[in-house]
Amino acid sequence: MQKNVHIIGAGISGLSAGVRLANANYRVHVHEATQQAGGRCRSYFDAATNLTIDNGNHLLLSGNRHALAYAKSIGTEAGLVGPKLAQFPFVDIVTGQRWQLDLGDGKLPLWVFDEARRVPDTKLLDYLALMPLAWAGTGKLVGDTIPCKGTLYDRLVQPLLLAALNVDPPEGSAGLAGAIVRETLLAGGQACRPLIARDGLSAVLVEPAIKLLQDKGASIQFGHELREFAIAGNAVGELKFGSDAIALGSDDAVVLAVPPRPAAALLPGLKTPSKFRAIVNAHFRFDPPKDAPPILGVVGGLVEWLFAFPQRLSVTISNGDRLVDMPREELALAIWRDVCKAASLPGEPPLPPWQIVRERRATFEATPEQNALRPGAVTSFKNLFLAGDWTDTGLPATIEGSIRSGDRAADLVLARSKA
Repeated sequence: MQKNVHIIGAGISGLSAGVRLANANYRVHVHEATQQAGGRCRSYFDAATNLTIDNGNHLLLSGNRHALAYAKSIGTEAGLVGPKLAQFPFVDIVTGQRWQLDLGDGKLPLWVFDEARRVPDTKLLDYLALMPLAWAGTGKLVGDTIPCKGTLYDRLVQPLLLAALNVDPPEGSAGLAGAIVRETLLAGGQACRPLIARDGLSAVLVEPAIKLLQDKGASIQFGHELREFAIAGNAVGELKFGSDAIALGSDDAVVLAVPPRPAAALLPGLKTPSKFRAIVNAHFRFDPPKDAPPILGVVGGLVEWLFAFPQRLSVTISNGDRLVDMPREELALAIWRDVCKAASLPGEPPLPPWQIVRERRATFEATPEQNALRPGAVTSFKNLFLAGDWTDTGLPATIEGSIRSGDRAADLVLARSKA
């Protein structure tokens, strides 16, 4: 007899939990408050550019084990594409200097011993100075752990940690930054090959998961917002959705995979992060130069990462609170100027069709203070588990962390059924 699990929220963490449990022969019921799945990790048609774009430019790495296993489980691992080697081109748009970080394909960071593969004008000792970060505690600041200045910091450490933490690196949690360093730079090139969902996040990570769940008999309801948990002893006894309610059996389980604010509203007393940072993405309908790399690190300007997609150039700017109230056209022009320099576009072409996507609460603030507020997956109710990139995954708010949280919640449901 199939056991039931109710997944509250159809973002990536909820979908990963649902897929894992459906594959374990659970009867899965997904309840999503909005009219679409994917949360912050989704695609949509944009009328301004007449293209399907992602609401954020998300980069995965070949060492993101949970994300790749999830993609494989829904049959879309081939949809994550990237170069064969862990090579990252960079440009400094102030000086015009270009270089390539070449991490190779090994399991050890032997690239640091090769001057030709390192960041230009850096020495081996510069990299060794980063070692305290690799084992730092989550309560320490990055700025108190490593020197946040110098060529290596400006050209690699700052861009990497800014993208991962979404805060100015010196104020970020050294423990979270250390987790990123251990799983990337210290893991060698085999863990660092960049992967992008070229056909869009929804086509690769969301829609195939929905189809798999439906093929396995799952029910998926959109516009179905959970309003209240009815508690029976030490368990959730009923889910109240406003117009209807669902009673839970003794073997049924619930995975709450919603953002921190609604989670705290549903579970009074739940400790969650309370401060957030913005991310700004810009999309331009413009055919990339034929030799444009899929992803280019940009130093010295407003733009941080430039992505080349078919018919589109897209950029990501992390820690973007300073830009959320800037006039849209003024911001688009400023970004486009950086794009023209970074992509070596001749004569700075006029502004093409564009779209700016500003997510004010894109990620929790990855500081020691806010990291300490992240709850684990287990709650005080025996049949209720939490998932989401804001829970205590050991990583900042990333796709890998989100999927890891969904897997963890699903594994707790499975362990409960075996007890």
